Amino acid sequence: MRLDRFLDDSLPELTRSRIKRLIDEGAVTLDGARSKAGIKLRGGEKICVVLPEPVASSAQAEAIPLEVLYEDSALIVINKPAHLVVHPAPGHQSGTLVNALLHHCKDLSGVGGELRPGIVHRLDKDTSGVMVATKDDPTHQHLSRQFKAHTIKRRYRALVHGIVPDLKGTIDQPIGRHPVHRKKMSTSARISRHAVTHWQVLRHYEADRLTLVDLQLETGRTHQLRVHLAGMNCPVVGDPLYGGVSRAKAIANVELRQMVNRLDRQFLHAWQLGFDHPDGTAMIFQAALPSELQGILDYLEDKYNYKPTDLDVLSYAGPVETTTNENS
Repeated sequence: MRLDRFLDDSLPELTRSRIKRLIDEGAVTLDGARSKAGIKLRGGEKICVVLPEPVASSAQAEAIPLEVLYEDSALIVINKPAHLVVHPAPGHQSGTLVNALLHHCKDLSGVGGELRPGIVHRLDKDTSGVMVATKDDPTHQHLSRQFKAHTIKRRYRALVHGIVPDLKGTIDQPIGRHPVHRKKMSTSARISRHAVTHWQVLRHYEADRLTLVDLQLETGRTHQLRVHLAGMNCPVVGDPLYGGVSRAKAIANVELRQMVNRLDRQFLHAWQLGFDHPDGTAMIFQAALPSELQGILDYLEDKYNYKPTDLDVLSYAGPVETTTNENS
């Protein structure tokens, strides 16, 4: 067996890239000498792995307010607001969720050799809702395996343009980078990845040509829900990339159209996240719709004379084993 493969099997708390970096940096010795990742083991060798102390993160800690739903020594669950970028990137080197977590979390033990929170999944900048971040390598690997196996429960609420014809269904369309518009994703890309979204209608607002849907992610590709819904000719309300903003012009109700035009984000919210904690506990967290989205929904519910409890009846949520946000 190759050295790197052996270490990958023996040290599940470390990523393959981390193992390769340790070997390249000389932190792994084979019978007392530096080695290469691809060397074949014969059996009986002495392998020594020295994990260096985590270095300080290249990102800076910033005192950005966070709504924390749950926190322990292994992970933290937050309700991310819209307009908050998750990870530093060109054009967003500060003011991100990572910067906020570096300030908030005083017990980071290192992820990938760096004192930083582990980001195992992301929400788009203008999508709100429940997110989890890890504080150490074993927890990061534990959750990453669940995301890879598609066992994480991720559910969203979205208000979309158009009347979705069926009550429920599944979209199985691969997603890749748009061939022309580099900021967009597409289901007709030359290079794409498997993507599956399950959806169920909660409300039809017939006169305004709007539908409220509950969505469940099986995979988690970039912009997956927004791309899949746009592919149904039902773009998310307020989505500037996939047609939600231009479709708002067709809303006949002037008051409702003005409310939608004032919305500076897409009507998409990750309201439920479920996973298995490293200690074996099944955990599910929920976050209510933010006020800017709930206000539009309240207007529609009142206009169509729906009872508020009807949405709970129509929702196909399973039981919540563990919840830490009692107000939601």
